[in-house]
Amino acid sequence: MNTTRVFIARLAGCGVFDPVGDRVGKVIDVLVAYRNSGAPKATGMLVEITGRRRVFVPISRVTSIAPGQVITNGLIDLRRFTQRGQEVRVIAEMLGRKVNLKDGSGSATIEDLAIEENNRKEWLVSDLFIRRPKTSPGPFGRGSTLFVEWGQVTEDETDDVQSAEQLIATYSELNPSDLASALMDLPEERMIEVAEELDDERLADVLEELPEEEQIEIVQDLDDERAAEVLDLMQPDDAADLMQNLPEDRAEAILDLMDEDEADDIRRLMQFDEFTAGGLMTTEPVICSADATVAEAMALIRRKEVAPALAASVFVTLPPHETVTGRYLGMVHFQRLLRYPPHEKLGTILDTDVEPVSPLTHISKIHRTLANYNLVALPVVDRDHHLIGVVTVDDVLDHLLPEDWRTEDEEETHG
Repeated sequence: MNTTRVFIARLAGCGVFDPVGDRVGKVIDVLVAYRNSGAPKATGMLVEITGRRRVFVPISRVTSIAPGQVITNGLIDLRRFTQRGQEVRVIAEMLGRKVNLKDGSGSATIEDLAIEENNRKEWLVSDLFIRRPKTSPGPFGRGSTLFVEWGQVTEDETDDVQSAEQLIATYSELNPSDLASALMDLPEERMIEVAEELDDERLADVLEELPEEEQIEIVQDLDDERAAEVLDLMQPDDAADLMQNLPEDRAEAILDLMDEDEADDIRRLMQFDEFTAGGLMTTEPVICSADATVAEAMALIRRKEVAPALAASVFVTLPPHETVTGRYLGMVHFQRLLRYPPHEKLGTILDTDVEPVSPLTHISKIHRTLANYNLVALPVVDRDHHLIGVVTVDDVLDHLLPEDWRTEDEEETHG
């Protein structure tokens, strides 16, 4: 192998390639097995391949480890992965654990660890990068760090759980969808502990990506004030779906603590069946007046907080321009905005061919309409033709896929 010592935290996210150089996935974690004596031995890597499916690649099938990449012999066994009793995931379970130094100088926390290849082609845990507790009470001080060998420490048997803060730091670069997948890999109690340590905005993003069961487990462990803050930051349609699965008195208590406008949006969405346009729609599309210019519309959809599906179209109404709006006039697709000069008025380039749907329209008609007209979003209007929301293609897909699609795609396998 090209490298004989590798620090595990630096492997997270590295590309995995086959012998001819084609990328097959990325490293998610490394598994090590404890032995009767001596340092733990690496057994393999957990690798995410196409379709977000996770497979186990035995260390014997890794032919090279170099900066930023791992080369395998190309053989991947797709049998279902089951983590054996003596195996531990380094990133998910070991980083952040406490150890005691055998020289009596105190305890420390594991921030990274290295595996090193011996002359028998085994990869054993060698060095640990550890941090001592901070010595000053101030909020900015941090303890000193040092490198030690595995044999110089003993694991703290009273602390067999990795700190949530360390795991969050390791996953800091993951997007919300990948972070949600990582949380689902953890035992239930661990998942809840880590989720509670996320800041409100990050937790809101992750909850939008989690299945219903995991959403409820996490929210049930939050106090009402924290739950209200997090739900305020979620998309109204996602928040409404979550709230409908909570006990009625708990949902109402949370709504009473939320921003009044956000709570009103969620209450309005909760009136509709989840498989209708009213239950699927978001109440925060990009809305403009007919007198607004192409430049003004482009500025609105450039905002980073606007989801890609919502940024694909601008909806034009009479005032007011927040849902529930004035009378709906039409929509302008992003691609059409690009074809006109910045000063052009939206009222002159409206697409009025797409018929809006009512909030009671069933999902079966919605997905056919989206497909027939190659749309990303579909306007929803009330009886008076006021725009009350927009159904986006990603919301429809979430409901058309089987309930366990996330776990099927991310099924871990072991060779």
